[in-house]
Amino acid sequence: MKLLAIGLYVAILLGIGVAASRKVTDIRDYFAAGKKLGFFNVAFSARATGESAWLLLGLTGMGYAVGVKAFWVVFGEMIGVGGAWLFMAHRFKRLTDRYDSITVPDYLESRLRESGHGLRLIAAGALVVFVPIYAGAQVFATGTAFHAFLGWNHYLGAAAGFAVVMLYITQGGFTAVVWSDVFQGSLMVLGLVALPIVALSHMGGLDAIAETLRGIDPDLLTWHGPGKGDPGSGGWSLATITSIVGFAAIGIGFWGSPQVFVRYISMKNTGQILPGTITALIWTLLADSGAVLVGLFGRAIYAPVELATTAGYTPADLSNVSQNVLPQMSLDLLPAFFAGGFIAMVLSAIMSTIDSLLVVASSAGVRDYWQKVRNPGMSDERLMKLSRQVTLALSLVSFGIGIGIMLYDKEHGVFWTILFGWSGIAATFCPTMILSLYWSKLTSRGAKFAMIAGFLAVPFFKFAAPPLLDSMGLVSWVDRLEDIEVLLPSFVVGFIVAIVVSLTDKPGRARMAGVEAELDEARS
Repeated sequence: MKLLAIGLYVAILLGIGVAASRKVTDIRDYFAAGKKLGFFNVAFSARATGESAWLLLGLTGMGYAVGVKAFWVVFGEMIGVGGAWLFMAHRFKRLTDRYDSITVPDYLESRLRESGHGLRLIAAGALVVFVPIYAGAQVFATGTAFHAFLGWNHYLGAAAGFAVVMLYITQGGFTAVVWSDVFQGSLMVLGLVALPIVALSHMGGLDAIAETLRGIDPDLLTWHGPGKGDPGSGGWSLATITSIVGFAAIGIGFWGSPQVFVRYISMKNTGQILPGTITALIWTLLADSGAVLVGLFGRAIYAPVELATTAGYTPADLSNVSQNVLPQMSLDLLPAFFAGGFIAMVLSAIMSTIDSLLVVASSAGVRDYWQKVRNPGMSDERLMKLSRQVTLALSLVSFGIGIGIMLYDKEHGVFWTILFGWSGIAATFCPTMILSLYWSKLTSRGAKFAMIAGFLAVPFFKFAAPPLLDSMGLVSWVDRLEDIEVLLPSFVVGFIVAIVVSLTDKPGRARMAGVEAELDEARS
């Protein structure tokens, strides 16, 4: 019955790919759905794309490991999603329509009066580097999902799941991605709302769950969470606050990441933004809160040793064991067919991110480099063929990276890699995107330096800063840096560099005449 549910899911996805391919007639259709999408499609697609395996396996696992404290991630994502829709989408849509942009680098080059192709190449290069890393982590998660639910070999599961993505994405492009995201996003939110309700019934109600959690660790029911408070501090300390800031900072990535903002480009008009905002926020609140509750309720049902035995992990490694809580709950608490539906739901989270990332990276390689820089006169027909080839090639690279993660660190690599890829894309683009919409003094040189700085800051804060601080005897700062993760400091670096370089770029500011009027028009 589980395989029947998965087979039905795959059949629907392939049908979407075939149907979408008939709608694709030119490069604008392939990369931006012809700019004809309504708010519901855009909102569901943006949310399904923005979550990935982190929502279904990572955030549920976080709820299992730290309890109520994981709701700070929900708070951060609400701020991130709401901020992007309310304060950035309208201006961005107006400007991209004015410039006739179909990719984010298209928009940046027009908005910043870039005469050469340096800005476009930096943007395209960052995407081509970080997208396969991010997508590769999703490949790993695909193998994890098949192993957890069906007992398949990790490599076989990764290959099967990724083959489905390649089949529908290379034919239908962005249109297939959006249509599949609506279907997959619906599965995700329905499943994450339903499973906590089933768990409540299984445990005999909220009071019984709360009593069990208090017996395990009372701090699981507090906002500061377990293990971070100093004695006598009531659980609150500088380390606690730093950790919470790190949780909430995940939402920064929604303020300019290309895989999300290309959805705003694809909307048919700005009238879609208000209902799209409401839809996206409701989806986020339901799905993200449901994920935390799945983990929290799962902690009351399963001791770490139970999850570890099933998953084949070490019970002491709580962060690794916890990612198995959603698969285990669905297998134990639901009939086989519905458990198969949850397999499809996890695959939905993974695939809806993989396909979007690959289309964005493909557009960077084909539209932003090959056409705009090397062959401006290339026909749409040839571009379409090349786009499918590049998408396929990037798919294979991502698959290779995913297999590499399995070989290098099967137990601990996936979610750190997801966050690393997400942070890399966000730190490269978000400071520049925010300033491009709100600050008329941003220049193309400032944007280029900011993107490079954000790009380099992510591996620096991830790999170089901790040992450097440790060698200087600043162990406490190493702990705080690990708590806050790499996105926030990398974002701050990019933001500062953009402002400083732009203010010292007199020739660049001279080229920006008329930008203030464009921003005023976009604001209206």
